[in-house]
Amino acid sequence: MLSFDGLTKRYGDVVALDRASFDAPAGRIVGFLGPNGAGKTTAMRCVFGLAQPDAGTITWDGRPVAEADRLSFGYMPEERGLYPKMRLSDQLVYFGRLTGLTPSEASRQADYWLGRLGLAGRAGSKVDDLSHGNQQRMQLAVAVVGHPKLLVLDEPFAGLDPLGVETMADLLGELAGSGTGILFSSHQLDLVEDICEDVVIIDKGRVVLSGNVEELKSQSDHVRVEVMVDGRPWAPESPEYVPASRSVRGGNFVVDSHITMEQVQTEAERSGSVTRFSYGPPHLSDLFRAAVNHE
Repeated sequence: MLSFDGLTKRYGDVVALDRASFDAPAGRIVGFLGPNGAGKTTAMRCVFGLAQPDAGTITWDGRPVAEADRLSFGYMPEERGLYPKMRLSDQLVYFGRLTGLTPSEASRQADYWLGRLGLAGRAGSKVDDLSHGNQQRMQLAVAVVGHPKLLVLDEPFAGLDPLGVETMADLLGELAGSGTGILFSSHQLDLVEDICEDVVIIDKGRVVLSGNVEELKSQSDHVRVEVMVDGRPWAPESPEYVPASRSVRGGNFVVDSHITMEQVQTEAERSGSVTRFSYGPPHLSDLFRAAVNHE
């Protein structure tokens, strides 16, 4: 398990991380969320020694992360680190060797991952010749070629088409199922909600919410409601019945959990015939807005 304990990092007067503490367990997919500039990339860079914390510790299975541990980690930085003029197959073999694979095993793994990620037909191509989406796939192949025990991925889904998103999401699920711990950042909250078991939300360098996604939703003091009246989206207006409504978008809105389903339905029926009604746990995006006060 990767653990952050009280991690603090300053750049001059800017506090990038402020006593941040959270875990990324083995065999689980953890979504690392936050607004731009919240500290996500800094925390990831600290794992690999690319930034040094001013205070706090990062441990792997209970001991400080060492260089030998990092050889068993896979990293996909937001600013991609591929060699633009190098053939894909040669590049994968090279990175595989850096993780300690033998030449023959590195070659086998390169062939496997190029095929697994739909790049077998481009093995002889240079990175510069690839589309943005295929460059993303290649960067992921580099991160996984050495059989990592931990994957740290900074915005891995950025710029991917729906097929690419599906391919990467399926692969992350398979890797987690085989015991790999996965920590990845993303602004695509619907996607994170679909594939992550746990989330960590950071804002201004501080962890403001963390835990199992379903547990956080069930423990929230908000509920999400969707209402259609006479076939059209409806939202409450009367504070007498729905005094705590917020985040209204068409027929979807969030209310404090003390507002009952019956109260909302009664108010909606004053406007016409209710043709659609749902009342349930909030979405991850609702938890995110509440946690970072972006209502």
